[in-house]
Amino acid sequence: MSNFTKRSVLRTMLLGLGLATIAQPIWAQDNPIKVGTSMALSGPLAGGGRQSRLALQMWVEDINSRGGLLGRKVELITYDDQGSPAQSPGIFSKLIDLDQVDLLIAPYGTVPAAAVMPMMKERQRLLIGQIGFQINSKTHHDMWFNNSPWSDADSWVGGYFKLGQKVGVKKVAFLAADQEFSQNILAGAKTLATKSGFETVYEQTYPPTTVDFSAMIRAIRAAAPDMVFVASYPADSTAIIRAVGEIGIGSSVKLFGGGMVGLQYEAVMNTLGSQLNGIVNYHTYVPEKTMAFPGVREFLDRYTERAKAENVDTLGFYVAPFSYAAGQILEQAVKATGSVDSVELAKYLRSNEVQTIVGPIRWSADGEWAEPRVVMIQFRTIKDGDAEQFRQEGKQVVVDPDRFRTGDLISPLSEAQRN
Repeated sequence: MSNFTKRSVLRTMLLGLGLATIAQPIWAQDNPIKVGTSMALSGPLAGGGRQSRLALQMWVEDINSRGGLLGRKVELITYDDQGSPAQSPGIFSKLIDLDQVDLLIAPYGTVPAAAVMPMMKERQRLLIGQIGFQINSKTHHDMWFNNSPWSDADSWVGGYFKLGQKVGVKKVAFLAADQEFSQNILAGAKTLATKSGFETVYEQTYPPTTVDFSAMIRAIRAAAPDMVFVASYPADSTAIIRAVGEIGIGSSVKLFGGGMVGLQYEAVMNTLGSQLNGIVNYHTYVPEKTMAFPGVREFLDRYTERAKAENVDTLGFYVAPFSYAAGQILEQAVKATGSVDSVELAKYLRSNEVQTIVGPIRWSADGEWAEPRVVMIQFRTIKDGDAEQFRQEGKQVVVDPDRFRTGDLISPLSEAQRN
């Protein structure tokens, strides 16, 4: 009797005894399919990186509970890249050459992911994105497929400028971190401002180590813009909003926010509390009725329980569903092709729509979403010291685009802060 036949007989016996729920899966092949990635498990991006790892672990557990892929157990191999572009290339060399992984998911975040793209193109390896922006804009790798719901800067922050036009903005101020992601967003935002006919009355790029924004906020207030666009990282976002709360931004401001990373994270949201009210910012998913994609709320319920036990962001809206979707992208492609070959998988993904818990995804030629789905949300009636409020509808109201809109923009900022 062959090993495979013995395994089949054993599985049948277990099922007959009602032991299927406690039995370990019996694999058709002993060698696992290895999925490799890196993410910030320490450093300033660790809040998102740890969400990402947990979500991917959940996908691996789910797929293995269903029998794995191609009859093989799926194994996740992760390393801490500290969110650093100096770390990620070496890690991916190790994943390919030493760990000999079959499938690759990009590092979490724009900067560390961009650093591995030349290697991925040179080695002709499929790479699924993980919350990165314009990573393939310079490399033009034809085996890149992003899990994130944007394409270019217009898809990311275009809604913010559209809202500005609706409320009669004429003058805009820009504040951005001197980091690749923020500068890419800033460049796109400035182009949109020009197209919208807005006059730039203030622009400042600050070093990533900046902790005191009081002088910049005073300068913005003195410039009296109608709209302030900010492209910042989590620690910056917190400090900037606190400075606005302490100093004030002026009665002329109709819109404030736009491209602030961190306002999607539980720790930052809890820290800022009521200071968030009125701010308009980009998001990938919020618990509004228009974004109830099949399976996403069930996933988040399970994720929350796991996150509590592992001391990870328990909301998980911004990262976790999309990291889980990265696994689903690989899962559907591998099952459809019966292969883990990068060329075959890329060919499939270029031609097919994939169903995920963040909705259906189809890609354009550059590997970005063919139909981007970034939303602009406005914080409303946020109270201090209440973490659970962010799970409620009506706290992060979608104000753009129209197909996901759950409320109208309240403007100016001073009025929105009172609502």
